[in-house]
Amino acid sequence: MITELTVEDLRLMQGLAQRVTAARPELVNGDAAYGELAWNWGKDHAAFGASWRRELWFDGGDLVAWAWARLPHRVRRGDGTAKDVTGASLAHQVHPGHAGLVDEVIAWYEATAGEVDRSALPGVADEFGLARWKAHGYETDPDALGDTGSWTQLNERDLGDVADPVLPAGFRFRTAAEAGPAAAVQAHVDAWAPTAYTAQSYEGVRHAPAYRADLHVLVEAPDGTMACSAIMWLDEANRTAEFEPVGTHPGFRRRGLARATLLHGMRLARDAGARHMTVACLGAPGHPGARELYYSVGFRELSRDAPLVKARA
Repeated sequence: MITELTVEDLRLMQGLAQRVTAARPELVNGDAAYGELAWNWGKDHAAFGASWRRELWFDGGDLVAWAWARLPHRVRRGDGTAKDVTGASLAHQVHPGHAGLVDEVIAWYEATAGEVDRSALPGVADEFGLARWKAHGYETDPDALGDTGSWTQLNERDLGDVADPVLPAGFRFRTAAEAGPAAAVQAHVDAWAPTAYTAQSYEGVRHAPAYRADLHVLVEAPDGTMACSAIMWLDEANRTAEFEPVGTHPGFRRRGLARATLLHGMRLARDAGARHMTVACLGAPGHPGARELYYSVGFRELSRDAPLVKARA
């Protein structure tokens, strides 16, 4: 039976993320964070849902583990290029009180992915989980952990003291509620080109649980270009918010726009009730840009991925 991830499933997964955040925040990696779940499902489920599979594990009425596998598929970008994803990848989360379920997660992933190269992203702090993945034949991914690798870290800071944001003359802050969908989409496409993000992607994001257009910040340049953007996802239960994504138009970089957007966003999140903030970034030494930006406004590492791979038989 094919089981694609629905918005009802997503809400349950976000609920588990909230409980893990409250109990063991160091076990929450970037792919399983409250906001990251909403962002990934929102932007991609309409286009790529058929290549995703999911499984949920319950204890009574409570979700205690989930697995979300992306199978081989083709990504078509807005510039006309395409990328073939030939392997399978897994995002997952297991409540620390039910750690033994990781073996069931692995067995489900093996059966679902089939005979393709497979990757998984447990967290460094999950020592029990890492040992079980390795017992099933998964090995550290040397490419992902290299100097220019793709592993990510989740960063955090409290919101007690946030500096005033400063924009260059003629620039101003907007929200997606004010600027409208077309401007919000274009801001993302400009910052992340080439990308598969479209108006349909943003429509999915707008319908993802916890999306708020008043917490979707844009910076408008004097010529009307949306030069920078960031979305914040508010977890009201833990009074924490997450930036995902943050991006700047290449023609407007190195002007302090991203720094100002982060500071402004943190103030908005604090006004909305947050007392804590997170943001993920690439952690490898060869990708210092985003990490240094986040560190410059007070973030520090909370957790990091431990990328694993297993080649097809």
